[in-house]
Amino acid sequence: MPERQGEARLRAVVDTAVDGVILIDARGTVLLFNPACERLFGYAANEVIGQNVKMLMPPPFHGEHDGYLGNYRRSGVRKIIGIGREVVGKRKDGSTFPMDLSVGEAKDVKGSFFVGIIHDLTTRNAAERAIREGAAQLKAVVETAVDGVILIDAKGRVLMFNPACERMFGYSAAEVIGQNVKMLMPSPYHEEHHRTAERKIIGIGREVMGRRKDATTFPMDLSVGEAKQADGPVFVGIIHDVTERKRTAEQLIQAQKMETVGQLAGGIAHDFNNLLTVIIGNADELRDRLGARPDLKNLADTITTAGVRGAELTQRLLAFSRRQALRPTSFDCNALIDSMQRLLTRTLREDVEFKTMLDGTLWRAFADPAQLESAILNLTLNAQDAMPKGGRVTVSTSNLPLHESEQAANPEVKPGNYVVISVTDDGSGMPPDVLKRVFEPFFTTKEVGKGTGLGLSMVYGFCKQSGGSCTIYSDVGLGTTVRLYLPADPLEAAKDGPALARDNEPAQIVSTDGKVVLLVEDDPFVRIYGVTSLQSLGYQVIAAVDGRDGLAKLGQEGRIDILFSDIVMPGGMNGRELAEMARTVRPGIKVLLTSGYAIETLAGRGKLPDDVMLLSKPYRKADLARALQQALAMA
Repeated sequence: MPERQGEARLRAVVDTAVDGVILIDARGTVLLFNPACERLFGYAANEVIGQNVKMLMPPPFHGEHDGYLGNYRRSGVRKIIGIGREVVGKRKDGSTFPMDLSVGEAKDVKGSFFVGIIHDLTTRNAAERAIREGAAQLKAVVETAVDGVILIDAKGRVLMFNPACERMFGYSAAEVIGQNVKMLMPSPYHEEHHRTAERKIIGIGREVMGRRKDATTFPMDLSVGEAKQADGPVFVGIIHDVTERKRTAEQLIQAQKMETVGQLAGGIAHDFNNLLTVIIGNADELRDRLGARPDLKNLADTITTAGVRGAELTQRLLAFSRRQALRPTSFDCNALIDSMQRLLTRTLREDVEFKTMLDGTLWRAFADPAQLESAILNLTLNAQDAMPKGGRVTVSTSNLPLHESEQAANPEVKPGNYVVISVTDDGSGMPPDVLKRVFEPFFTTKEVGKGTGLGLSMVYGFCKQSGGSCTIYSDVGLGTTVRLYLPADPLEAAKDGPALARDNEPAQIVSTDGKVVLLVEDDPFVRIYGVTSLQSLGYQVIAAVDGRDGLAKLGQEGRIDILFSDIVMPGGMNGRELAEMARTVRPGIKVLLTSGYAIETLAGRGKLPDDVMLLSKPYRKADLARALQQALAMA
């Protein structure tokens, strides 16, 4: 009786089991096929019991099954092949499904038989496949994201560092993963990072500074979120480089400022011109009527003269606000400058030398020649004022085909073909705080009565209204270079179209052979452009922010083939001094210097060594490629 009860209970367990239970003998004949098996395979028990179990397997498993049972019958070796093994089952309709099979051996009076426990893995495998696909999709999103994605644990250790982060920071993922995230921050942010305890995330939508491998810093927008895992919280950071956005914002603010001032100046000039019309007109009328009274006529003449000078002043305001009446035409700037030489030579003091360096292949410009003549005269007189003890003023010309890819180094100038007129002096120069305001109307550093502060404003407005631009380089003790960018005559520049296209790509570039360039540039935007251009030319680049940083890297880094440095930099060490120190630290190193100043000015002031090359700013990638090749080839 107890045996029957036990058998009944066992049968109930088998019949109600969620997993399939199957019994087969040593020949592979099915002895038991529970209801769960019926649901899994689609067969009724009476269709399977007494049949060979191979009917429940797809053909690839038949040979393995026969081999196992044959070996067992011959040798009795209990090598159970299916314990906890994932295999494939075959349903009645011919479809297959993954299943986990565990097999055990049992004996009764008739001999050995095998018990199989079958668990359907379809749902689990689908879930795992979905997880894998999701993970693959997430990985693809992270790896192709434009923004940086970084994952850190509660101790600040980096767990993930996507390719965008590698590009931003200059580190490979292998160099960062496992390290503390503080290595990516400049020191002022280290202490703030320590205060992120108790899950107080400080970086949600916040602008902070990042630190690159070359020790330079850049502004970035950091958004941080928290995720919980079994071993504790992790933090996901989304990093967006805002260098370009900040530069654009600064340019927009400056443009809006100049536009607002220009509108104000234009409005004042317009109303003032109306008043001057009345003043000058009535003064002329009085002069005509007072012919018999010379004393009163002289007063009327004085009023007229003052009114005319006021009109000239308003004309300059209109030039700055870009509301003057221009008469643009196609003309030869070289010929215009040649025709002005006699006038300029007579106008300048005897202790001021006037020199020209004119490009014989210069395109014709499309602008108002009379306004350009006035601008050159204005700039020349400004240069004289900056040289109280005498010096040299140089007017030079050149062509500039500016492509979109090269605008990063010349953000003030839109892409296009330009005729560039440069006026350079080797005078006292200007400090940075003055340089920022030189184009503002009525801003002047001259003594009261010696300047209106409208000269450079007029020049700036003329260039902008003509469709060009105006830039200025200056440094205390070095001098000043003002560059006027005027649109080239479209028909003339078009003649050289194919040449420009070829010139944009540095033809016949020799193999860089993995050469390493140390780039030293204090302007962050020009530095980024330089790094990008050098890397696209095949060079390895180490970047430094000033002369002292460059000197430190000369002593720390491994291979460096050439130093490419700006000449005028803050920090107490200029490019010439850095070049001298570089040759002391690394004898035989090649040197290429760059500057926005004219070459003759730098050489005359002892800023340019005799045995190094100079690349003038603004430079294009093709110019940079050629200059590097020439510098590397120098003995």
